[in-house]
Amino acid sequence: MTWTPTSSPSQTPSSAPSPAPSPPPALVPVIVQDAGDNTVLMLAYADPEALARAIGTGQGWYYSRSRGRLWRKGETSGNTQSVVGAWLDCDADAVLLRVKQSGPACHTGARSCFFRPLGPAELADVCFQGPGDLEFLGTLERLIQDRARARPAGSYVSGLLGAGLSRVLQKVGEETVEFILAAAAAGAPGGASEKTARQVREEAADVLFHLIVAFEAAGLGLGEIAALLRARHDERAKKADPARETSHCPQT
Repeated sequence: MTWTPTSSPSQTPSSAPSPAPSPPPALVPVIVQDAGDNTVLMLAYADPEALARAIGTGQGWYYSRSRGRLWRKGETSGNTQSVVGAWLDCDADAVLLRVKQSGPACHTGARSCFFRPLGPAELADVCFQGPGDLEFLGTLERLIQDRARARPAGSYVSGLLGAGLSRVLQKVGEETVEFILAAAAAGAPGGASEKTARQVREEAADVLFHLIVAFEAAGLGLGEIAALLRARHDERAKKADPARETSHCPQT
């Protein structure tokens, strides 16, 4: 859609980039297109505040994953963007901004960030990105599910599941006790060190791994647990702020 900005640049809370929240915010990919000739200029990411600023001020605001903060296009280079329209894709998980670009859009000085032809010889140059650390939990769950179905010989997970739910739960209890002892030791006076911190992380990883195995044995999935946590959060947030709308975004 196309709109008139609701505020002028001088009415933004601050011209300086805002500090990033911790943990990192949820982000949406933003495709930026020249409103004049439809050239795709760049791909960026935005958190809710950056997107609200872009729509509210008519300037290109984004979230820098490397710097961990908001940034306005052209704040240092002078190559600013005037946003003239915004569109949401069919799954509501990507945004298209149509802009009037002042100067080159790419930090290399090229008009567009997409100036490198891609063919078979250039495939080795593509920076494929694997799952993030948290996303790896989903990968781990799928691996455990595969072990549960195939029950390959020599597999630790296959053997543990084969011993029955009681043994799986016993193992969760054992690993939890080891985590508690490691965390207590690290938190005791004079107990904090890189060695004890590493031990706490290792024991926590053991607990989490065996919990996922237990979920599989009990017929539960990480997605179900995450959905329940989200629902609880939304319910409490709604009670605290009745005007707040819960997310309608599809879960994949």
